[in-house]
Amino acid sequence: MLKIDVLTLFPEFFESPLKTGIIKKGLDEGLITVNPVDLRDFTTDRHKTADDAPFGGGAGMVMKPEPIFRAVRHIQGGRIKRREGKPRIILLTPQGRRFSDREAKRLREFGRLVLICGRYEGVDERVSEGLVDDEISIGDYILSGGEVAALVIIEAVARLVEGVVGKRESVEKDSFSNSLLKYPQYTRPSKYLGMEVPEILLSGDHEKIAEWRLVQSVKRTLSRRPDILEGKELSEKERLIIEDITGGKPPKGG
Repeated sequence: MLKIDVLTLFPEFFESPLKTGIIKKGLDEGLITVNPVDLRDFTTDRHKTADDAPFGGGAGMVMKPEPIFRAVRHIQGGRIKRREGKPRIILLTPQGRRFSDREAKRLREFGRLVLICGRYEGVDERVSEGLVDDEISIGDYILSGGEVAALVIIEAVARLVEGVVGKRESVEKDSFSNSLLKYPQYTRPSKYLGMEVPEILLSGDHEKIAEWRLVQSVKRTLSRRPDILEGKELSEKERLIIEDITGGKPPKGG
């Protein structure tokens, strides 16, 4: 079971995504719960003000700390449990640690996550200093807010929950699950527009197919994302394949 609370100024953003795909399946079967929390419900003025101009001047607005602290306190039953394991409080910000499959697996170990969606020019620094456990970014590009990032994290973590994805094998063999890109995939017809499926995949020899797929995964990773191999603990087979491809030279990170 995984519980995720999402603190946002735009809870309606999540209405459609939570009704589709594996997230819907997980919700329907009670394997996960996702609760969008409207931060404006935790303001105290009649205008429901959740942002204000930055001290020191500058363009844009900054999200106020009070609604965020109040929302988290409400979720946790009236107490701020800073730096404790459950729930794990995460601020989605461009300044955070880069999200990855490894990070998704780490977050899955927590029974409950609280995702805080930043907006505008950012979030008052006191939220980082006095509330959150982690700061996470999904990449080096500009988004209007953390809602898209929250959906990425929700799906990446939810699919690791037992039963959400139909076949466990599908999860274990996806790209990045073993720090390699996935091998090429083919289906019927075996010939199309002059392009043919590799003969090995039609052979029925599962041992040779597995070996071919590993070689293709390593080749694809070397050519497209060599940076993934930096720091990866290679198996003996992977090391020999890389040496064969590169002539014994170590892969260069991109």
